[in-house]
Amino acid sequence: MVYVAPTKEVWVTAPRDNSVRILDSQTLRQKEKLTFEGRPEGYAVDAQRSRFYMNYEDKDLTTAIDLQTHKTLAKWESSCGEDGPHGLSVDQHSGYLFVACSTQAEVLDAGHNGGKLSSINTGDGVDDLNYSSATHTLYVGAAKDARLTVARVDATGKLSLVAELATHEGARNGVVTKDGTVYLAHAQLGQLAGLVVVSPRRK
Repeated sequence: MVYVAPTKEVWVTAPRDNSVRILDSQTLRQKEKLTFEGRPEGYAVDAQRSRFYMNYEDKDLTTAIDLQTHKTLAKWESSCGEDGPHGLSVDQHSGYLFVACSTQAEVLDAGHNGGKLSSINTGDGVDDLNYSSATHTLYVGAAKDARLTVARVDATGKLSLVAELATHEGARNGVVTKDGTVYLAHAQLGQLAGLVVVSPRRK
């Protein structure tokens, strides 16, 4: 689920019944149920363009939905393969949309025609990714290959490798702090004690 500030709502993806539930943020009562042709997986809110980005994990598609009208504005092929796309993150300034595939991360030009701008190999077992707009840096944890990929995106949307760091099998869905520390949840342990922490090198 995610809080959508422009509309003061909470949007919840529900892949089991191909829907997104829209809740009032004050009461958490359901205002509307949107039904789709595929299973919603992953999300990103672009307040600047008034869009909710979402994947269809069973159709290998990424979509753009208008926050006000709730209409689907565009559908773009994610090129993730049979496993489909998973998590999403967006740079609201550039309109670059980062798509997590099982073994790679892709950049789509969501601010224009949704074309694929670049991709980078991440190792297997990716579920979500985290983007820092302050440093234009993408962090992707691969649970099966026990690897954290750090990549930078340039002004044209091209990803370049900054570092590949060893983690632990099962570590994924990283979140980066302002000082560059990355916290990855452990898929098997599922508790705070199972967090994998990767800290930046100190000078």
